[in-house]
Amino acid sequence: MHIGDWLARREMLTPNKVALIDMLNGARPITYREWNRAANRTANFLREHFGVKKGDRVAVLATNCVEYLDLWFACGKLGAILQTLNWRLTVGELAGLIADATPTVLFYDPDFSEQAKTLDSQFASTPFVILDSNLQSLISNSLNSPPPEVELTRDDPWVICYTGGTTGLPKGALLTHRSITANSVNTVMSWGLAPTDIAILNAPLFHTGGLNVFTAPLVHIGGASIVCRSFDVDQVYDLIGNSGVTLYFGVPTMFIAMQQHPRWAEADFSRLKLIISGGAPCPLPVFEKFWARGVDFKTGYGLTEAGPNTFWLPPEDVRRKPGAVGFPLFHVDVKVIRPDGAECAADEVGELIIRGPHVCAGYWNRPDETAKTIINGWLHTGDLARRDAEGYYTIVGRSKDMIISGGENIYPAEVENVLAAHPAVAEAALIGVPDEKWGEVGRAVVVLQSGQSLTAEALIEFCRERLARYKAPKSAVFVDVLPKTGAAKVDKKALLEKFGK
Repeated sequence: MHIGDWLARREMLTPNKVALIDMLNGARPITYREWNRAANRTANFLREHFGVKKGDRVAVLATNCVEYLDLWFACGKLGAILQTLNWRLTVGELAGLIADATPTVLFYDPDFSEQAKTLDSQFASTPFVILDSNLQSLISNSLNSPPPEVELTRDDPWVICYTGGTTGLPKGALLTHRSITANSVNTVMSWGLAPTDIAILNAPLFHTGGLNVFTAPLVHIGGASIVCRSFDVDQVYDLIGNSGVTLYFGVPTMFIAMQQHPRWAEADFSRLKLIISGGAPCPLPVFEKFWARGVDFKTGYGLTEAGPNTFWLPPEDVRRKPGAVGFPLFHVDVKVIRPDGAECAADEVGELIIRGPHVCAGYWNRPDETAKTIINGWLHTGDLARRDAEGYYTIVGRSKDMIISGGENIYPAEVENVLAAHPAVAEAALIGVPDEKWGEVGRAVVVLQSGQSLTAEALIEFCRERLARYKAPKSAVFVDVLPKTGAAKVDKKALLEKFGK
């Protein structure tokens, strides 16, 4: 049994246990036997029709569906690498990622046919295959038996999952069989997952959160995931009320939507043993409203390069340590360090660094970035944290110049490049400002070319044509000059003080 074939082992252990509930097809239950055989057929189809072999990339541009999961675990069986593509990106941004990883084949769902048509014309050597009923008919004719075994080590990559970068193309974190397995083991052991657990899977599968917060760990322990196309607040309430859900991961905007919904007051949360928020700072009132309903709502911390599951806050401390992420998981080491590398004292803020088998192998085709980020085995997160006298960790900010909006990372340098491309703009900076719905959104601070005029609306539309919608600033202000530091850099702190409210 080779390293990548999780589903074959799970079929051996619990063949008739429900693994997935397919909400896109009438809440269809799928057992581990059925899922494993579907993944076998998918792996054989990839091998026979496209020659997919160990190390080849298989790209997916799709919203959540069972077929996406089939492709993920089929890649594990073949030693291939799943390349997850963020469907919120523009065609130009997607083209950069496809050129970066050069996939052997790209699968897309019908919702993205227009994007796929444009991209297909740019990548003639890469087959573009639509995820529809015709494809499923073809796959169903492939063998149920597993594909030929492949020699794998735990350090072989299984997924390229894109994180952001402060400049240029997003970085593809290489999630290996070791890192995905270690995250799963850490989660099962430290969070107390059980075979009886059922999670809602509506976080996007192009994010490590969708793949690895609960989905992979539940395969490991033999639990179940309810596969939803995307977040729908009414569907979440239906599933919590009627489907035995015990686990739910989401970003703050999802929980805010739940609390603003008429069903909030009457919802029965008694079966939920864990609701965890991640991906963005969560306002304290969101915690307090869940606590008032008897739910141990807590915030997590993780990142694509590590896990993403890194900490656990015991239930008895949830209200005593509001906003804390708690202690590192079983096989995780963390430190908070000063700029000189020395470890911080209790309650001193510094950079969080992480070490453990759940850390990624580095970045795809980015050896320099890898060397700057993973130093002597320690992942330097760029995030600011503190450890209190009792050993509890709290994330207090980000040293990297990053905005997190609705769980999505926005890197100002990328947006500033687009702003600067407008012919009326002389200079521009992007800052994050609070937003009730998204947590944070971008605000452009702009200096115009002499003699030029421009409205905020026109500038924002210019950005939306060139960037994913969530990256485009939601507001803009115009100034005569941008403040600078002594090193002649734009003084973001001064901008935040003046325009960040």
